[in-house]
Amino acid sequence: MNSYYLTLVLKPEMGEKERKDLLDLVTKKLVGEEGKVEKEDLWGKRPLAYPIKRQTAGFFAHFQIQAETKNAKGLDKSLDLEEDVLRYLLIKR
Repeated sequence: MNSYYLTLVLKPEMGEKERKDLLDLVTKKLVGEEGKVEKEDLWGKRPLAYPIKRQTAGFFAHFQIQAETKNAKGLDKSLDLEEDVLRYLLIKR
């Protein structure tokens, strides 16, 4: 079991329910059956330093997670395909 930091930048126009559902889905994929979310920190909507996919603001969320390595590799691929995720950063600590 490894520890990870996951930071997401989501589209700012997403509704509260859509955003919560997406964050729950992402954490469930990464955590799997044996892992756990140690800390969840929602930073809210903030301006971006430069436009990303024609967006000038984004909703930031940061997680500290215990997960298996195989789950982290699978999440990497699925986040690339997710339209509502502008950027993400997954770091093993």
